[in-house]
Amino acid sequence: MPAKLEGKVATAPPRPSRTSPVTVSDIASAVDAHLTAPDLAHVRVRGVTLRAQHVVVGDLFAALPGARVHGAEFVSQALELGAVAVLTDEAGVVHVPSGVPVLVHPRPRDVLGPVAARVYGEPSTKVALWGVTGTSGKTTTSYMIESVLRADGRSTGLIGTVETRIGERRLDSAFTTPEAPDLQALLAVMAECGTTDVAMEVSSHALRLGRVGGVGFAVAAFTNLSQDHLDFHPDMEDYFQAKASLFDGRARTEVVCVDGEWGRRLVKGGTVTVSTTGDADWTASGHRVSATGEQNFTARGPGGLSFDVTLRLPGEFNVANALLAIGCLHAGGVGVDAIREGLANVQVPGRMQRVDEGQDFTAVVDYSHKPAAVALALDAVRARSAGRIITVLGCGGDRDRAKRPLMGAEAALRSDVLVVTDDNPRGEDPAVIRAAMLAGALEVPDDLRGEVVEIGDRGRAIAHAVSLARAGDVVVVAGKGHETGQEVAGEILPFSDVDSLAEAIRGVRA
Repeated sequence: MPAKLEGKVATAPPRPSRTSPVTVSDIASAVDAHLTAPDLAHVRVRGVTLRAQHVVVGDLFAALPGARVHGAEFVSQALELGAVAVLTDEAGVVHVPSGVPVLVHPRPRDVLGPVAARVYGEPSTKVALWGVTGTSGKTTTSYMIESVLRADGRSTGLIGTVETRIGERRLDSAFTTPEAPDLQALLAVMAECGTTDVAMEVSSHALRLGRVGGVGFAVAAFTNLSQDHLDFHPDMEDYFQAKASLFDGRARTEVVCVDGEWGRRLVKGGTVTVSTTGDADWTASGHRVSATGEQNFTARGPGGLSFDVTLRLPGEFNVANALLAIGCLHAGGVGVDAIREGLANVQVPGRMQRVDEGQDFTAVVDYSHKPAAVALALDAVRARSAGRIITVLGCGGDRDRAKRPLMGAEAALRSDVLVVTDDNPRGEDPAVIRAAMLAGALEVPDDLRGEVVEIGDRGRAIAHAVSLARAGDVVVVAGKGHETGQEVAGEILPFSDVDSLAEAIRGVRA
């Protein structure tokens, strides 16, 4: 049976068809690891994995300490499948039989990225990596960058929450940023396929857990920071410091949105700054929104450079995302014509995605699943609609509990009708999650709060919202965006907000 990781089936990641074997002694020297069997220093490694079920003959198996179990407990399985060496800590050594070379390091996770980079031939030196971090906007900005790079005639790749793509070949994304050996192997595959540039989301988990260790970036970009992932980070400062580690010199160029204090803290000599509200290297002016939601603005950059930009994506926050992408692309040598073309044509699944079944109201699916993102999404639709805003929103289980009442409050404040429902309850009682959201929603004063309804079943909640919609209204289904499954009690059930919304609209119009 395939293992499950964070509720998703862990399929074997792609690997390059050719690698040059590296001796365990070379690897040990590169990361300052102790090699337990010097007489086996000649053993050659062809690949790296931290999942025993994914071992390929000739692999180095990384046996890492975990929260519940030590990876060394799977050494026997890895060796049976063809692993020829093991990377682990002192606690893991006892699980490795004699005759197998062991690289011992006090923090094996910290060096796993550099180890995999060495085995796979330092692939980040063969493709240009455009890394984007921040709380909101990572996905959209990455899509914008990739769209412009394609318009510039480059062979592109994309790594992120929605998908991983090599050209037009689509792979499922298990994480926003893959584990270190999977990422290095993927970059090697991309280089082997002739990919020149890769746009990549970089999560705080990836930075803190070493998933991007051994990776060099052409450009690193920062969008913004707001409350999220406080189930993983103890506080906002720790969350920020994780994000800030992308700007520790591993990128040749750093581009930062300075509309917030967190971004301003990242600025140093040589940083390219962007702002929609103040002074920066790149600014936006003349923002206009058409009746169809298309946006236009003028981007102003260094040396008096100025050009008009068209975006099909709604919301002023997408102007900030586009300006950040422009700052990155211009710094990376991309011309104005390609920037304008790529931004005009970019589409992002599940991000302010319109669902049109010929209805007389607007229907939108958005991935917003944190307080600030919910507020931005609803403000965006309010700005271009005179009708009512009907919102469907839930919160995920086994994640940051503190944001649930905040999300409920932001949605209730901005909606004429709020339908509180389930998202991905995972291992939690869905009713408890909804109760926290409702508590926040009901703290909004009566004269500022819309009607609040609770319907646990997400499909029925969407159908109810659609049944209320009249001509000129906007139905916003928020939280899951592009996802095609709903995780309940350890099982992933097929579910798509886009499909459910479209079905509900068709049902009303029938």
